Amino acid sequence: MIRFAILGAGGLGKGMARVVQHKSEFQLVAMADSQGYCYDAEGLRLETIEPLATVANYPECGIPSAQAIMDLLKTHGDSIDAIFMALPNLPVEFFASTVRQILGETPFKGVFVDALKRTQAVEHLLAMDDVIEQSGTLYITGAGATPGFLTTVAAVAAQSFVEVESVDVHFGVGISCWESYKATIREDLIHLEGFDVEKVANMSDEAVEEELNRRNGLIELKGMEHADDIILELAGVCSRDRVTVGGLVDTRHAKKPVSTTVTVTGRTVSGVTGSHQFVLSDETTMVDNVCGPALGFLLRGIQMHRKGIRGLVTSADLMPLYSLEGSRQPASAVS
Repeated sequence: MIRFAILGAGGLGKGMARVVQHKSEFQLVAMADSQGYCYDAEGLRLETIEPLATVANYPECGIPSAQAIMDLLKTHGDSIDAIFMALPNLPVEFFASTVRQILGETPFKGVFVDALKRTQAVEHLLAMDDVIEQSGTLYITGAGATPGFLTTVAAVAAQSFVEVESVDVHFGVGISCWESYKATIREDLIHLEGFDVEKVANMSDEAVEEELNRRNGLIELKGMEHADDIILELAGVCSRDRVTVGGLVDTRHAKKPVSTTVTVTGRTVSGVTGSHQFVLSDETTMVDNVCGPALGFLLRGIQMHRKGIRGLVTSADLMPLYSLEGSRQPASAVS
């Protein structure tokens, strides 16, 4: 049984709590948010978690804290095997600085997995590879839907071509209640014309609501700074300038406004150009396509960690390599 913790209790964190209930390998023992944490070695109850405004209010084991992540892992880090990072990545340094603090100040020595979206956030983690390896942990980044699920689909599809000319990810996301995904929506707003990190960080929830109303609840995203690019570049599939990511987010309806696709175009050994396209079921939600794959990558990470592999890897490191030349090698095994 893998003792599992979720850091973050927004829409994605609670969605992961729902998904993990269907995975017999995992036991959810801890969650943390900005107001506190809860820990139960016997397992947390989903029906108790879902209605809570903060997990600090979890009956019997909820603990209010202004530094919940660190308090949780300082106290219980050696009783946790794996962590899903469901935290916002604003500012982009936040993930890396949080991981660095966990590694330096807590007894946690297991496996991390995240669903990071922004290229810069992943770059900050990549710079910590040596620190992560020396700490005795394994960190899998970019392991949600995109990057993650769709990135690895692209890495496999690339094997049909002698040269990959382009990778295009176009997603559709439906959200019936934007308040449950405030951090995700704010990250998306940054990519719109006229917005940047500072502006979005200073917007109140009311200002975000007003902006969404002005757009009839729809956020159309083009040419996003999305970590699929750096992950596919590191995997040797193609240079990041050949990767494009965009999509349409409906913040008022659960139904996807468009289907989610990844299209890989390349030159075959015969010299002709062709394309593979993979389409996700419209019935699957963001929770399905982020949390399900993240748990799959995490299970692979647990196997790797038990074999002595440490350091930072991306989701594409766990796929067939496109080219040995120029690709980054996965974390080395520790004897």
